[in-house]
Amino acid sequence: MAVSPARMLLQHLAWASFLFAMMCASTSSVEALELAGQQIPGGMRTNLRIDVPAGDDDPGTFIPVSVIAGRYAGPTLLVVAGVHGYEFAPILAAERLAAEVDPARLAGTLVVVHVAHIPAFENRTPYVNPFDRKNLNRSFPGKPDGTQTERIAHALSTELIAKADFVADIHSGDGAEWLAAFVGVYGGPLASRYEQALDFTEAMLFPNIVRYKMLTQEQIDQGRSLNRQAVAQGLPTVLVEIGQNGSRDPKHVSAIVDGLKNAMRALTMTTGQIQSPSQAPAYFESSKSVNVSHSGIWHPTQPGGRAVKADEIIGVVKDFTGEVIETVRSPIDGFGLYGPLGPPIRSGDSAMTIGVPVVRLD
Repeated sequence: MAVSPARMLLQHLAWASFLFAMMCASTSSVEALELAGQQIPGGMRTNLRIDVPAGDDDPGTFIPVSVIAGRYAGPTLLVVAGVHGYEFAPILAAERLAAEVDPARLAGTLVVVHVAHIPAFENRTPYVNPFDRKNLNRSFPGKPDGTQTERIAHALSTELIAKADFVADIHSGDGAEWLAAFVGVYGGPLASRYEQALDFTEAMLFPNIVRYKMLTQEQIDQGRSLNRQAVAQGLPTVLVEIGQNGSRDPKHVSAIVDGLKNAMRALTMTTGQIQSPSQAPAYFESSKSVNVSHSGIWHPTQPGGRAVKADEIIGVVKDFTGEVIETVRSPIDGFGLYGPLGPPIRSGDSAMTIGVPVVRLD
């Protein structure tokens, strides 16, 4: 669905209001942002590190952050890359975004986490922390005295998410994983400022948009991710996914950077025409994981983003001698968003996550 004329008009009015505010504002009206014990005045670019102390059984680490503090008052946008250390396109995109945004032309503050999970990045470890084997994206809000993963999550929650007005969590397909590019937006009664988040999501210009309705506290709490931590802290939040299988494809990097810049115009953080998509995105109301019942060797039928039909075979699991022990079928009509390329798969793993198509998101 294309962006409606009414929404386009609202975006243009917001842009005009922003231009007027830019002409009227002064640097002295911008309050300094306090982050990691530092006062960061408006109109400056600052690189800093948030130290994560050593624990009883594992070493300390740090979180590298760039803060682009605008000359004019506005929201604080937190962009986080590298929650999973083997997802390279977001990490390279964060580097470019931080370098290209000009604080002199910015309203508000852009906070960029270059690599949230340094130990996993340095050790080239997909999914989990190399020391405690925990998934950072299932460990929020973390603990100040927990394992290394939990301490990283605590630092992200208290030092960064707590200071933000809007959160964009940037990911890609990890390890041996295929993925179709999409942006997830958090809605439902337990999410905040959904309309603003949807505007941001559509301005990313990605081909697929998934809404995750937060209906119960259990949805937010169970295996809490960084994006759900932001939802729990009352922030409008989006999840950006592009790239696969440890790729650093320049097209994916550019899609993230260009999408975030366009979305920042939608937040009225920067000036310029808000671009509309060349083709209407596909919309999905949540997603459904298709889990396997056996461990073994996974043979997907056709990996990659595509339409699937109910009862269609999406792959088979073979035992370690090559005998088929499970045939996996799609339970619904939908669109395959991501899944493992294989060959390893364990009982309970998802063989494919399928988006549930809808005509539009209200």
